[in-house]
Amino acid sequence: MRNRYNIIIYLLITLMFSSMTAHGSFKVVTDQMGRRVKMPVDPQRVVSLSPSITENIFAIGQEYRLKGITRFSDYPPETAGLRKVGSYTRLNIEKIVALKPDLCIALKDGNPKGIIDRLESLNIPVYATDPRNLNGVLDTILEIGAILNSKDKAQMLVDKLRARIDKVKSLVVTADKRPRVFFQIGITPIVSAGTNTFIHELITLAGGENVSKGPTPYPRFSREQVLGLSPEVFIITTMARGGGFEQMKAWWGRWPDMPAVKNNRIYLMESNLLDRATPRMVDGLELLMQHIHPEMFEEAN
Repeated sequence: MRNRYNIIIYLLITLMFSSMTAHGSFKVVTDQMGRRVKMPVDPQRVVSLSPSITENIFAIGQEYRLKGITRFSDYPPETAGLRKVGSYTRLNIEKIVALKPDLCIALKDGNPKGIIDRLESLNIPVYATDPRNLNGVLDTILEIGAILNSKDKAQMLVDKLRARIDKVKSLVVTADKRPRVFFQIGITPIVSAGTNTFIHELITLAGGENVSKGPTPYPRFSREQVLGLSPEVFIITTMARGGGFEQMKAWWGRWPDMPAVKNNRIYLMESNLLDRATPRMVDGLELLMQHIHPEMFEEAN
């Protein structure tokens, strides 16, 4: 009963706040899910519902609009002082509503649809993003720039990112071969990346052959299966802290016949550079190229 009472109070506050917004100054936009969303012309109280959206808002210089972010929104460091509204898969609707947002920006892959529907039933506009590849990431940056009235900054950022991507492509096209790459996500179980993932696209753009490609987005492998793939380059990435990275690298070193071990080509990478749909994904692409084609990276420098 008390929870129902709290929701009613939050609803009344939200309706009062909405009535004061720019005297009916709204616009209707179509989000990446094809939904028509009515939102303020100049949103001033934005809640980001995923770490990638938070990063993108900071990247285009609109962080002053942010009133709330999700638990693992940890980049850039300035996010530390912002209110948290739960993790992006387990959002706290009462905390969101209490911030009186005039716009929430969501991520389809992770944000629960039921929560999004609930927010919209409380007259809080929700713009949904759904980037599926690197071009989709750039388009998302441009669209966030458009709805937050920062088109020029967003376009300048995207132009710089495209130039860096094109540079990698121009170098990779001259490669004599594509080294076989195994990409391990986490420590245990052994999980890699299939074809329809950001990681597969980045490996391919960086001039490698993803040996775990296939229809399963995140396939599992046994040790024997990985050794049978004979990867020439081995990437390990995990969100775990502590000594897990180095322990896993040392564990694979027990099989010196694997080409990646024999040639000392096992590398550790930060997961957020490769699986967050943000400008840092281009950093990840460049670092992958450095690991897969070190000779080309030296040439580029």
